[in-house]
Amino acid sequence: MKYQIEPIGIIHSPYKEKFGIPRQPGLIKEARAQLVLSPPYNRPEAVVGLEGYSHIWIQFIFHQAIRSEWQPMVRPPRLGGNKRVGVFASRSPFRPNPIGLSVVKLEGVRCENGELILDLSGIDLLDGTPVIDIKPYVVYVDSIPDACSGFAPVAPAVKYTVDFSERARKQLLARQDSAQLEAFITHLLETDPRPAYSGEPDPGRVYGILLYDFDLRWEILADRIIVCELAEVESD
Repeated sequence: MKYQIEPIGIIHSPYKEKFGIPRQPGLIKEARAQLVLSPPYNRPEAVVGLEGYSHIWIQFIFHQAIRSEWQPMVRPPRLGGNKRVGVFASRSPFRPNPIGLSVVKLEGVRCENGELILDLSGIDLLDGTPVIDIKPYVVYVDSIPDACSGFAPVAPAVKYTVDFSERARKQLLARQDSAQLEAFITHLLETDPRPAYSGEPDPGRVYGILLYDFDLRWEILADRIIVCELAEVESD
């Protein structure tokens, strides 16, 4: 039997490319996004009562990780990209069915210009991600304090302190919500968003991530990350 699944909405996120997205939800609480529900699922009565929950589960499609064939084993970044585990023992986006699951904070529900929008934070979703379902997070069944977490027992460790160059600081202060944006960038970089197999950073190399409408550029000096600039995105 075949089943047809239709997206109910689309995520609008600061993450414009897969590189740099946190590997789990909730790691960067300042990461904000909007879920815009699509017709006919954007009727206000469909979310009546949802505002009573602090967090929600989002089921979504890994729309940029779809492959023609699935593999039974994958290399999780948490294990350095060198050790294999079963695909069902991982949260890899490369799955038999490219479906993901994230628990995120619900900041609010609003209707604006004819659209029904859920404001979210702590997200780990690529901009444009199709959402296929929403469910409320229920603390007494969804939280299991004594659960075992296999090869990922604790959150990634902070590796670097993060400083802003004078140029980057001026660009940051010129933007709205600069304090929130500074915290977001700091938490994004301090655990090192580079793939685990990258090894030691190259001296003098400038790295980059597309966020919002700018290209975040930084370099790594010993135990510090220096944000060089929030550069304008070059048009094609």
